[in-house]
Amino acid sequence: MRILITGVCGFVGSTLARAWLDSGCGYKIIGIDNLSRRGSHVNYTALRASGIDVIHGDIRCASDLDSLPPVDFLIDAAAIPSVLAGVDGKTNSRQLVEHNLLGTVNMLEYCKRHGAGLILLSTSRVYSLEPLANVRLEIEKGAFQPVIDDTSPPGLSKHGVSEAFTTAAPVSLYGATKLASETLALEYGAAFEFPVWVNRCGVMAGPRQFGHAEQGIFAYWIHAWHAGRPLKYVGFGGHGYQVRDALSPRDLLAVLDQQMAFSGRPEHRIFNFAGGVENATSLYNLSAWCERRFGPRKVECQDADRPFDIPWMVLDCRRAASMWNWQPATTLKTLLGEIADFAEANPNWLDIVNGLPA
Repeated sequence: MRILITGVCGFVGSTLARAWLDSGCGYKIIGIDNLSRRGSHVNYTALRASGIDVIHGDIRCASDLDSLPPVDFLIDAAAIPSVLAGVDGKTNSRQLVEHNLLGTVNMLEYCKRHGAGLILLSTSRVYSLEPLANVRLEIEKGAFQPVIDDTSPPGLSKHGVSEAFTTAAPVSLYGATKLASETLALEYGAAFEFPVWVNRCGVMAGPRQFGHAEQGIFAYWIHAWHAGRPLKYVGFGGHGYQVRDALSPRDLLAVLDQQMAFSGRPEHRIFNFAGGVENATSLYNLSAWCERRFGPRKVECQDADRPFDIPWMVLDCRRAASMWNWQPATTLKTLLGEIADFAEANPNWLDIVNGLPA
């Protein structure tokens, strides 16, 4: 099996590449990355040393993909991943669309040319903002919990947000580029007869993540707590009750192997993959975990909400469990411990990946 991973020097791409190498699967792995993300040079050096052919290239440039050898499957782990991308003053909207959507076009043309399958790693942020923001909530043990009743929107249950939840706009510019990429990928696959899978992922987390306050929040919070960086609860009263679930990218390997080997006509090609309710926590409770591990810290409070933020997002992965017999293998306790161990061993990690002052 020959695999091309785009964004291979990012957190998800590099974690998948390392995990496949460690598994002894025998896959031939090629990676491409534009190295624009601060810290990606660390993974570039390590991956090349491990024997992976890492190519410095940009998916926005069609000729960079034209020069790559044929593979059996392309795993798309390249994206500008922040929900604030294009509106935060750090990246512009054209850059976001060119990378997250036009880059998808170039990847699809590559797959069409070589008959390669595509696995698109998408996001939970394709689900509509307004119904998520308006879900009735209660506070239970320092965390928001949705009130599930007859007024709950379709696709929301005690298990989380399912694939049946609406994706109507607005979903953020970031979410829109990923949703458009999903639709385009499925159309290309149907028109040119190559397999396409769309995996909508929750919050990825783990050691070596390039975390910051807008993306990679679990890793960022633990590193910042350990390093004594300023921390702040933003929005929703400033209490830190907002909830997300966490998933290790390693836990995707089993399903990626199955998807690449699948040869039938599935009922579904879009699946949620996330930590689920068992691996969900609030920032308030994450702070309590950090305090037990590292000692007490003061967290500032800011009541004003940020654009596109939502108080609760946990994905319902029962479709993936039914189709692939999949569930996350890494518990939240284990995942947080791995991040904390890495933070203790690499106390200057935030300086490396975010350029923060020492």
